Amino acid sequence: MSDNPLNVLFLCTGNSARSILAEAILTHEGQGRFRAYSAGSNPTGDVNPWAIRTLKTLGYPDEGYHSKSWSEFADGPQFDLIFTVCDGAAAESCPVWPGRPTSAHWGIPDPAAVKGSDAQKAAAFLDAFRMLKRRIDLMLALPIGSLEQVALREKLQAIGREADRP
Repeated sequence: MSDNPLNVLFLCTGNSARSILAEAILTHEGQGRFRAYSAGSNPTGDVNPWAIRTLKTLGYPDEGYHSKSWSEFADGPQFDLIFTVCDGAAAESCPVWPGRPTSAHWGIPDPAAVKGSDAQKAAAFLDAFRMLKRRIDLMLALPIGSLEQVALREKLQAIGREADRP
């Protein structure tokens, strides 16, 4: 991999909550090393207001995000890493991405599916944020530039499986 920032795409079905949170976290934490994007296979068209509220509460930039289709990226940029953050998107046939990006699945429970009080919804979004932040922090600690693609994929998959184990 080159010294240029790596382009990373987070995919989900609706691109309204988990993938938006992941894009925001990596944009903030990986500044200069990564460019983060998000998209959905069946975008809702709106970012969940609890996702924005969570970003704002935790001091992350909360503007400029929108729910969009993965087809918006058919002509670029060329991605280095692609993560599915919901089981629905992981089970779908993804487009063929140019450049053969390394991909991994980091399934996160859908905070937008939580029904209940505002406190319960806020807790679900904070939990999703915490899980994504932990995984992204572990990825940022990897020597990505020195790993072969197969080894990198194995390490990224392991982060998705093991990051939240006690």
